[in-house]
Amino acid sequence: MSINNSRQERNEEVLNFLKTRRSVPSKMMSGPAPTKSEIEEMLLIASRVPDHGKLTPWRFVIYSDTAKTRMNENVHARALVLNPTLNDDMQDVERNRFPLSQAIVGIFSTPKQHPKVPIWEQELSAGACAMNFLIAANACGYDAQWFTGWYASDDELTNGFDLKSGERIAGFIHIGTRDMPKSERPRPKLSDISSTMES
Repeated sequence: MSINNSRQERNEEVLNFLKTRRSVPSKMMSGPAPTKSEIEEMLLIASRVPDHGKLTPWRFVIYSDTAKTRMNENVHARALVLNPTLNDDMQDVERNRFPLSQAIVGIFSTPKQHPKVPIWEQELSAGACAMNFLIAANACGYDAQWFTGWYASDDELTNGFDLKSGERIAGFIHIGTRDMPKSERPRPKLSDISSTMES
């Protein structure tokens, strides 16, 4: 039996898309947000990442508007406990961390003890899920931002995000439609971030 060693054709459309992909801050997004079926499609794409040992060391949580309202209240209350002198503008920021006009999905790192797969490698797999989710959201025609924030590591708040023992929040993905033109940001020079090892 012969093996076909020919590679796939170069896909310029996909390459150009990846070269110009850009996150949009959640504060610059509103509706429309993706539908339930679109989010499910994004989740399928997000889950197609390297996963040594087939451990599935991550999971997703989709937050309803009711859940987001409660989360905003909890974050605002906790922010005031940590900083009672928070001014009005910053209070508005803290009480609107989870905009109701956007779809928000939590990506959780759920590592398992394994003799051949280190925790760090499993956490990287969760990060790959988040990146895939961003790409999927953009490919579906939406804007997105991978965001974490101080509250993602606050022990008093994490249970309210549906976090379980032994898990960590890899990030919250905000998906919506931008209210203003997308801008570019400075990117590192390839020569500054890459090198060749000769021997």
